[in-house]
Amino acid sequence: MAVITMREALNQALAEEMQRDENVFLMGEEVAAYQGAYKVSKGLLEKFGDKRVIDSPITELGFAGLGVGAAMVGLRPVIEFMTFNFSILATDQIINSAAKMLYMSGGQFNIPIVFRGPNGSAYQVSSQHSQALESWFAHFPGIKVVMPSTPADAKGLLKSSIRDDDPVIFLEQERMYGMKGEVPDGEDFTVPLGVADVKREGTDCTIVARSLAVPLALKAAEELEKQNVSVEVIDPRTIRPLDIETIINSVKKTNRVVIAEESHPFCGVAAEISAQIMERAFDHLDAPVKRLSGVDVPMPYARNLERLALPDVDKIVAAVREVSYM
Repeated sequence: MAVITMREALNQALAEEMQRDENVFLMGEEVAAYQGAYKVSKGLLEKFGDKRVIDSPITELGFAGLGVGAAMVGLRPVIEFMTFNFSILATDQIINSAAKMLYMSGGQFNIPIVFRGPNGSAYQVSSQHSQALESWFAHFPGIKVVMPSTPADAKGLLKSSIRDDDPVIFLEQERMYGMKGEVPDGEDFTVPLGVADVKREGTDCTIVARSLAVPLALKAAEELEKQNVSVEVIDPRTIRPLDIETIINSVKKTNRVVIAEESHPFCGVAAEISAQIMERAFDHLDAPVKRLSGVDVPMPYARNLERLALPDVDKIVAAVREVSYM
């Protein structure tokens, strides 16, 4: 085991997969000479050269489309968006080409491509650069959506995503790049897609959290333990495919559930998980499902308003107390 940051774990995953398979290449804005806007691609240009670590022009639709074409002929592109807010400009290629090509070609073309980069809230970058877009991409069949919350998950899930034969949206949280954690040694370490992780076991209430909400949920669980409330924390890790069985089994044990996320509530991932819990485990619930999402407004720029717009430990504690009728 080694203790490293999230960005170092992602860098290791990229380097190991590029070493393992010469068909893997990285492309995006400032990924080569500048070594990535968040230094995730540090050292890769020197190691693999400018044929496999490629600086692109500022044209998301263009280099996303180039990546889809490369995947169609057998390469394994990793397309980095400087921020996933910029992926909005490339959604025609992601949704109408990458996600649908296998189906529309009658199975003739796999699209082994990863679109990755920072997603969700940042620090005072305002409405157009501080959005959580996972529910948008998860809506469309043909795309897998991955959201790591620890350095180990980041490395293992990215390696699995690069090896996968379907298009993967890999969403990193900008505020978490410097977060440290233990990562297993060895190039063979992977984390399978579609398998949730029980980050903490408990008996009184389930918190389903992802990405940045996971460390908040774990801190909230520590606070609630002092109040004699035992909380189980489930991290889906992949939004699509969703490991709903792990969530349902937890709800059957605890009989109460809070879903914490930083994205908007309307048509969100928490809404989908809530609906599936109601469909599959209604008779096991002792309280209504509680969703705790980001406020349904464009992200404010002012720091005090930004904090008010996002879930925090106190809000999660209050939500668990509410469903526990405390």
